[in-house]
Amino acid sequence: MTLAIPNPTRTAGAVPAVPPVVGSRLLVPLVDGTRVPYANLDHAASAPCLEAVRDAVDELLPWYASVHRGAGFASQVSTRVLEQSRDGLRRFVGAHRTDAVVFTRNTTDSLNLLARAVPRGTSVVLFDTEHHAALLPWRGPRVHRLRTPARADDAVRALDQALAECAVGPRLVVLTAASNVTGELWPVAELAAVARRHGARVALDAAQLAPHRPVDMGALDVDWVALSGHKLYAPFGAGALIGRADWLRAAEPYLAGGGATASVTERAVTWSSGVERHEAGSPNVVGPHALAVACETITRHGWAAVVEHERVLLARLRAGLATVPGLRSLDLFGADRVGVVSFTVDGLDSGLVAAALSAEHGIGVRDGLFCAHIATDRLLRRAGSHEKRAVRASIGLGTTAEHVDRLVAALRSLVADGPAVDYHLVDGRWAPVVDPRPLPPFVREVR
Repeated sequence: MTLAIPNPTRTAGAVPAVPPVVGSRLLVPLVDGTRVPYANLDHAASAPCLEAVRDAVDELLPWYASVHRGAGFASQVSTRVLEQSRDGLRRFVGAHRTDAVVFTRNTTDSLNLLARAVPRGTSVVLFDTEHHAALLPWRGPRVHRLRTPARADDAVRALDQALAECAVGPRLVVLTAASNVTGELWPVAELAAVARRHGARVALDAAQLAPHRPVDMGALDVDWVALSGHKLYAPFGAGALIGRADWLRAAEPYLAGGGATASVTERAVTWSSGVERHEAGSPNVVGPHALAVACETITRHGWAAVVEHERVLLARLRAGLATVPGLRSLDLFGADRVGVVSFTVDGLDSGLVAAALSAEHGIGVRDGLFCAHIATDRLLRRAGSHEKRAVRASIGLGTTAEHVDRLVAALRSLVADGPAVDYHLVDGRWAPVVDPRPLPPFVREVR
């Protein structure tokens, strides 16, 4: 997938300014009793809130009210905000003005909704490299899972062959745009071209791509895009499914309830004909507004600075990790990638590495199989690692060069000297045996 990004004038190695995020000056406690600025290198799981999004939510909250059926002026304002958010999402992904925008909780919710809407007898083809959100919703004898390819062109050939062998009837190809394990970009446009030759539609999981690179449904030639606000600097509980409306209009409602109905009598229910048939219940007005504002903020700021910020830091991160003895990076194709790197360190349990980075250095990373168990397990074996899980460091708008350098220095220290304090397993997770770090006062003990 080739994405044309303007190259701004810059000083070599400089990190360009990007939209600010909430929590950029957060101090976190360490086990030695000191506090350090939090190095959030876990953006691939959930990104912090943009300051512009927080401000937009604060502006909306006094006007928050019921939507669509409320006669009050605040209800009219909230209804307009919800509907204008749909337009904002269409613009952000280059959708057609007639495309549906269904607001959901997240990408998982969006793809489950689409799975419920595919016509009976549809053949579905996808790679087992997918995140569980895209891998698991599809069931039945017409679901074809292709093995993790070794190269991008292998993926194109495998999809071509699988579609040629599909039974007669509707066909759907489910693709990821960027791997949440390695960050590598999939050849979406090339795979979509293969799908078109076989008369198939294409659904794109853009959860990891949308915060890092522009998404253009027309250029990629895909029918649906699913994305999540919590990864797109808008952590207010909203995601979206954007794309063709025909299958969605013809499907049974995703949820049954108020708002999804045109009429209800003792004998029959008539469901709404538009996207609202899949949005039963009182909608999350704040979440879609936050998501739309995040999309608008990034677009207005300019993708050139966002991409360059990430490019500089990713190069710094990968160069630094290459100096850590025994570190093995996971790679799919060796392709261009967004700011995600997963790795293991020989002789160190990945969960212990993550716990020590947090407790001793104030660094947040993710460890595990990243809700992509099949792909991560295969990539671990491909890398020659004996670890059962990996560590993932992911870059975003809140990342600085100091965060990257601190991670590399901490890993080198762990390899050379081991953890500075004793750790034990608590409910399957590593934690310091003695942990004096205080929680913030708004966090209470759960009993």
